[in-house]
Amino acid sequence: MVNNHYMFKQIKEMVIMLFGIATKKDDDWWIGVTALDTPHLSKYESLMFQGNGYLGIRGSLEEPYLNEKRDMFVLGTFDKFENEATELPNLPDIVNMEIQVNGKLLSLNHGETTDYQRGLNLRNGEIVRTFNWQSGKDKLHFEFRRFVSMANCHLFVSEVKITPLLENTRLQIKSGIDGQQTNSGTQHFIEANKRLFNARFVQMQTRTQNSLVKFALTEYHRLFLNTTELTLNPRLQLERRQIFANYSIEVEKGQCLTFVKYANVFASNDKDLQVNVSKDCLKQLEHVGREDYQKLLADSTRVWSEKIWHDSFVEISSHNNKPQIAVNYARYQLFANAPCDYSKNIGAKGMTGEGYKGHAFWDTEIFMMPFFMLNIPSYAHNLLIYRYLNLIGARRKAREGGYHGAQYPWEAAMPEDAESAPLWGSADIITGEPMKILSGETEIHVTSDVAFGVYQYIKNTGDYEFARRMGYEIILQCAKFWASRVTWNAEINQFEIIDVIGPDEYKEHASNNAFTNYMVHWCMKKGAEIITDLRQNDLMTYDKLDQKMDLSKLVKELIQKAAKLYLPQPNNDDIIAQDDNYLSYQKINVNKYRTSDNVSEIFRDFDLKQLDKLQVTKQADVMLLLLLFEDKFSKDVIKKNWDYYEPKTIHDSSLSFSTHAILANDIGLYNKAFEYFEKNCQIDLGTNMNSSVKGIHMAGLAGTWKVVIEGFGGVRTVKGQLHIQPHIPSTWNSLKYSIVWQGSKIDVSVTHKCFSVTSDGKIKFVYHGHVYNVEPEERILIGI
Repeated sequence: MVNNHYMFKQIKEMVIMLFGIATKKDDDWWIGVTALDTPHLSKYESLMFQGNGYLGIRGSLEEPYLNEKRDMFVLGTFDKFENEATELPNLPDIVNMEIQVNGKLLSLNHGETTDYQRGLNLRNGEIVRTFNWQSGKDKLHFEFRRFVSMANCHLFVSEVKITPLLENTRLQIKSGIDGQQTNSGTQHFIEANKRLFNARFVQMQTRTQNSLVKFALTEYHRLFLNTTELTLNPRLQLERRQIFANYSIEVEKGQCLTFVKYANVFASNDKDLQVNVSKDCLKQLEHVGREDYQKLLADSTRVWSEKIWHDSFVEISSHNNKPQIAVNYARYQLFANAPCDYSKNIGAKGMTGEGYKGHAFWDTEIFMMPFFMLNIPSYAHNLLIYRYLNLIGARRKAREGGYHGAQYPWEAAMPEDAESAPLWGSADIITGEPMKILSGETEIHVTSDVAFGVYQYIKNTGDYEFARRMGYEIILQCAKFWASRVTWNAEINQFEIIDVIGPDEYKEHASNNAFTNYMVHWCMKKGAEIITDLRQNDLMTYDKLDQKMDLSKLVKELIQKAAKLYLPQPNNDDIIAQDDNYLSYQKINVNKYRTSDNVSEIFRDFDLKQLDKLQVTKQADVMLLLLLFEDKFSKDVIKKNWDYYEPKTIHDSSLSFSTHAILANDIGLYNKAFEYFEKNCQIDLGTNMNSSVKGIHMAGLAGTWKVVIEGFGGVRTVKGQLHIQPHIPSTWNSLKYSIVWQGSKIDVSVTHKCFSVTSDGKIKFVYHGHVYNVEPEERILIGI
């Protein structure tokens, strides 16, 4: 710890520091670097992502560098080539800027750079970079600023101020649209129209190769010398898939040249499209280009403040501000990547990089959904509408497998797609051949996970209108799938689920994976309860769904199969078998894999066939089961299973640390809980410079919030009731947070001795078995 800042160091030099600008409060909302580190540009590009739920741009630098990865995405605009997985296409780059100083190209790899500082303001998503650069006799001060607007989902604005410090300087600036970007070598866009409109607007029109989504990208530039705006017509430069505007100007010593870039992006599947992508682009930029940078930034900042931060509050008083920065960073990225409409979902890496190709997983419902539904439920609502639209693809996937109902894809892209998971992965260390990825075929617990997320949303928000229109149908279609997927085992006189991959992805052919079986049992039982309730209390909804699924037949099947489904119970040692065979497998020492910074380090020693027969767990599996169904197991059973599985889990996934942190806090392992919390915070913000190069870990970030609120803050939903049972770390002085529960905003303040609860509506919550009723604006104070 240095100066109470959240710092991380490499052995030889500082590579990333979270820093403030004036006060401690401001420190909590900034991350940044104090030196250019070109070998690790991709790490910083991911961390300094800017987005608004429609448009997402990695934090690449304006001037080009060898190790950069420029990515810009518009959510939901997937494209696919034959025999390749669907992916979000990497759009033409609009960030680029080439600056020459008296004919010498600006590059911080050459010359001398001093006073370098680059930071991302988490309050509003603005990146600011400042430095002095000297090459020979030329010395200049540079200040770069840029943001993706939260007030206008299509808009990106950047500004650079350049001041010669020693002598008069000829400055040349080239800026435009570079369509030579690829997805790791795959070019998704055709060569298309590019031109200059009205002698001011640079535009490129293009479309994806196969999905045929049309795009228009437009730029408009303004230049100022001190405060005087210059009238300069650009010299146009056209290359293959590129269009640039060039400017040249003499700037005297001490004068400041300001270059402002306004850029926007429209796609043909935009819901706000009025005419066409080209005309809409131009019309908007003609209007926006009249405003100055600070006015547009203020508009965006206001949306962040009034529509996001106002409804998402977490304040941690601690011995340092590391936890506060971590939870602020997590919330910023989750909101910056959350879809701004209902036809899209959040990829495992959001739009922060090409990792996982923009696909959504079970991460959304199990890890990210709690964050949205307890902060701004409308975001969660949009994510679940996507899953309703995804019934088209899910029902087709079930039919293709010979089943009924809806089987959700392990990797989801376009809602109508049946499955988007790739077929092949990295090389097998034994055979040298690509390993087949079976997740799309057998990692099927995602279907229960989606249903679980839907039901949690309904109970947390009380949004029964959504339940009647969409939610119940999702749950029942999932339950119908499971009724057709379970198989009868005459020897044990029970139904079972064979040949699946559970959360522990090292076991590719597991039978009766405990997590999967319990989730399936919950889904079928909940489906039967919903049908029974609708038949008694809501015949209109019942009749609508009955026409689609024959509910009288389905309810009998669900009751019968849920009652006879095999659920692994604690054995004589109170251990729940992860699957039928796990407890019989060989045990090995996994310490070197638990401490390694390298993802998939274990595959240097074993292949999947070998791991399939070892008591090694990739990530929380039985542990996650115990957390989601905590009411079904005693604290003693949870503790014994922790003691058994925790030493065997190598956390080779960003989904694992948060579950372990929350459970550790539950069973009184408070130091272990905080240790896992810090590990979770460092998935992206830590010293491992390879951890985030293809994008940050959205579920891991949601996990940071979950540990703070669900773990230390004690917020749980158990059998439809709100529980608040906090216990904060010993190094914290207090924790304050807000959540939304069934339409009421609740404020909670926790110290080591007591906690208080206030609400703007009438609520009740449970603390250690005692029910507390809270009237509007009443403050309940409880001793701990």
